[in-house]
Amino acid sequence: MRDIGVKVLVIGGGPGGYVTAIRAGQLGLDVALVEEQYLGGTCLNVGCIPSKALIHAADAFGHAVEQAKSAPFGLRVERPSIDFPRTLEWKDSVVGRLKGGVTALLKRHNVKTVRGRAAMLDGKTCRVEADTGPQVIRAEHVVLATGSEPVALPGLPFGGKVISSTEALALPALPQRLVVVGAGYIGLELGTAYAKLGSKVTVVEAEERILPAYDAELARPVARRLQALGVEVLTRARASSLSGDGTALRVEDAGGTPRDLAADYFLVAVGRRPRVSGLALERLDLTMNGNGSVRIDERCATSMRNIWAIGDLSGEPMLAHRAMAQGSMVAEIIAGQRRSFDKIAIPAICFTDPEVVSVGLAPDAARAAGREVVTATFPLQANGRALTLRAEDGFVRVVARADNHLVLGIAAVGAGVSELAGSFSLALEMGARLEDIAGTIHAHPTLSEAFHEASLRALGEAVHV
Repeated sequence: MRDIGVKVLVIGGGPGGYVTAIRAGQLGLDVALVEEQYLGGTCLNVGCIPSKALIHAADAFGHAVEQAKSAPFGLRVERPSIDFPRTLEWKDSVVGRLKGGVTALLKRHNVKTVRGRAAMLDGKTCRVEADTGPQVIRAEHVVLATGSEPVALPGLPFGGKVISSTEALALPALPQRLVVVGAGYIGLELGTAYAKLGSKVTVVEAEERILPAYDAELARPVARRLQALGVEVLTRARASSLSGDGTALRVEDAGGTPRDLAADYFLVAVGRRPRVSGLALERLDLTMNGNGSVRIDERCATSMRNIWAIGDLSGEPMLAHRAMAQGSMVAEIIAGQRRSFDKIAIPAICFTDPEVVSVGLAPDAARAAGREVVTATFPLQANGRALTLRAEDGFVRVVARADNHLVLGIAAVGAGVSELAGSFSLALEMGARLEDIAGTIHAHPTLSEAFHEASLRALGEAVHV
């Protein structure tokens, strides 16, 4: 195959990579995109999208099971069942539709897509091992967007019954028993889904509580729901290894007392790491961070001129929407625009039951940064829409500077609160003060009123609590 020369070479077709390529195409740049496995990356194919589809199916089935036991608003369901293979087919159809959309968008914007494994030859050249043979691509700018991969534990390498989130989204049948190692958002999202589908789930977490990346106030309603679902949660416990026949996991509590947990599968969800192997990055003079990510500045520029790194490859927070924003920005910088990246308003969402969303600073983090703050929460049990949804466990919380009421952080926990993330982010991005939110009319009855009421409460003007 003949060599290709382009203005922009994007390596990685996940959310960050394909958005970079599409935006570059919109700006009239000549761009090539290299993807080894599947367009859409982890998020679209084996992460964000399929997991949310499975969570939705589990929610629907869980509600049906609850209605079979009681009928608080008159709906009666008898003997609900779920066809799990059909559920997976529906999940895969959602992925297929979106993947087809990405393919069409790349084609519409004249992006040259090359399927294969890329390895850098130097700062402007890469070799792609494609099914049709080797392909050399030369570019003025190279955007590294290879994403991340699951982290395995030393005594629990992936394989067989030890699975990552990828395999957990494509199990051949519903497991009777599932052990989840890691009580972060990935482990709890999938663990909760399988518990609702009927599996007996046990969660093992080395830290003192679940969701250690979120503050304790946000984690409490999730812990209550896990207990109601019958999920056993073991905190301050460490998973070490499987039994000889691979049917049980050895777990030790804080005092070193061992316990064996038998299960059909052992889902290890202890985090993700930047995917740097196989790219021959050692041929480049890139400065790396201690966690193995590529060091970047506020423009996503690396230590080498015209080499950029975006998304999970550049470290935390490893979120698809961060990668998309970075990719769009880099394309615009290459096109000659002046841009920089400010990460203050990146929402973090945990699609557990109830959902958790956080943007900006938590109260303790704001105080640790030397701020005097005012904070207030509004309980969803006082929100009319939450009551009509039978989803009253949770709250919305605002954190603002005490002197000028500038909003520093917003968080919520409750059913459906992920849809409030855009409003929360916009408030921070626009530099809103408590008075701005309090003075904005929020539609009634909606969950968004809780945001309004929390701001009023912080001002000492609460109406409905």
